[in-house]
Amino acid sequence: MFNEKILNQMKKIIILIVMTIAVLQLTSCKENEFEFGSIVAPSNIQITADIVGQDATNPNGDGSGVVNFTAEADNALSYKFIFNGSESTEISGKKTYTFSTLGVNTYTVTVVAFGTGGASSSQTIQVDVLAVYEAPDDLKTKLFGFNPADPMAASSKTFRIKAEANTHFGLGPVDGTFFGEFFSAPANDKSGVGMYDDRFIFHSDGTFEHTTGGDIFGRSGLIDELASSGGSGGTADGADILNYSYNDYTESWSLIAPGGVETLELTGVGFIGYYIANHTYEIFDRQNPNELTLRITDGNNEFDWWFVITSADPQTGVTYEFNNLVWEDDFTVDGAPDATKWTYDIGTGTNGWGNNEVQYYTDRPENVKVEGGNLVITAKRENYLGSAFTSARIKTEGLYDFKYGRVEVRAKLPADAGTWPAIWMLGANFSTVGWPQSGEIDIMEQTGADKNTILATCHWLDAASSTKADFGLTTSITNATSEFHKYTLEWNDEFIKIYLDDVEYYRLANNASLPFNENFFMILNVAMGGTLGGAIDSSFTENTMEIDYVRVFQ
Repeated sequence: MFNEKILNQMKKIIILIVMTIAVLQLTSCKENEFEFGSIVAPSNIQITADIVGQDATNPNGDGSGVVNFTAEADNALSYKFIFNGSESTEISGKKTYTFSTLGVNTYTVTVVAFGTGGASSSQTIQVDVLAVYEAPDDLKTKLFGFNPADPMAASSKTFRIKAEANTHFGLGPVDGTFFGEFFSAPANDKSGVGMYDDRFIFHSDGTFEHTTGGDIFGRSGLIDELASSGGSGGTADGADILNYSYNDYTESWSLIAPGGVETLELTGVGFIGYYIANHTYEIFDRQNPNELTLRITDGNNEFDWWFVITSADPQTGVTYEFNNLVWEDDFTVDGAPDATKWTYDIGTGTNGWGNNEVQYYTDRPENVKVEGGNLVITAKRENYLGSAFTSARIKTEGLYDFKYGRVEVRAKLPADAGTWPAIWMLGANFSTVGWPQSGEIDIMEQTGADKNTILATCHWLDAASSTKADFGLTTSITNATSEFHKYTLEWNDEFIKIYLDDVEYYRLANNASLPFNENFFMILNVAMGGTLGGAIDSSFTENTMEIDYVRVFQ
């Protein structure tokens, strides 16, 4: 018979042996059957650098400074590129950098490859790259306050999305030439989404600060990549994510000119306005002293996105390019319009002036006159030479035409249904080439049915299809029929911009293929019925458009 003490010790040994066997069996099962929790660090990291334009004659590239990096490694799930303290995670292992320091310089890029379980390995590559682009002084002055007289002085400028302007944010087709061809945001359209309180600060030392106000705005799916750097939450609204939580950050900026196109490039997660997983912005327009119009293709290569940013305070108003007054009529002398400045279209025209209008245009004082400091165009219900309505259409054709500049007209519009007022321009070659070959710029039109909206439109002949082409936008207006408002066109070889009370709401990119690079003359009229006039109020008797002044600046 065993001693009780020895028996207890033997029991403990047997229990320990059983537990050890069970643990060994369980461990074997995990390793051989499931392999949960495996930690494998990437190995054999290979980094290649494709310096754009590199050949036997140009060993350091073509001077653009652009280098395409590709990283590959065994067992790698993702890659992080690190340059100059900025980090960028790229699952594909591909990353493009643009090096902008002038001359040939050596740059060091580190790639961290991540495997399962968060294990990582890293490799470094050095490249010698030539950069020859030097941004012009006026662009540097606009972007960060550069002073040519003291080029080493520290300076900075703060920009914001120009929310108060129509056509400040939009999207269109990739490589499109119209601002926001698919969508163009009206003034303050994106209030409350995390966009308008952002500020973008460009410093002369090449740093870029983005103060977010705590949240940002971006594209669903693309904005998700910010989660690794502290982003979270937000509200889904179709394809957009609103008020995505994201703190202020600092990156770097550089100015480059691939293919001769001035371009702003931001490092890392740097972005402007709306996050789309791309960080290279083409400077589409920079003519206005305080503004930049930017175009960028999103990370899905699906759309071009457009932004207007400004360094002006919201209260400072618009700054126009053309400010030298070269022609005007202030309508100070009562009677007929000045015959040295204005002539008339008379009659019903072909097919109601091409728009099924029902009025007969006259030069009678009953329909057009200067009175009390205003030009008054009156549309009337009356039987006149076979027509049930009369009105007037005056123009500067043959008396005054011009190419490029600013047209400013202060006007009060007719209120009755069926009236169709217009302030517009035709190419001076209209009588020889016809329409739409001549081109047409509608600075202001209003339909007969909606007196709380105005339209701006350009018409031309599309050479590729030999058909009429149009681009129009609208904006809301109140008291247009009881108060005077200012309708403005600014026009040059790059853009046609149209404003309501100094707020831009229309923009068309001009180019050599369009007819808007020739002289145009001005037209003022009130039509009745027709394409935009629509149904005329059965109680209509007469109504007026009053013009305070017409001015041309160049």
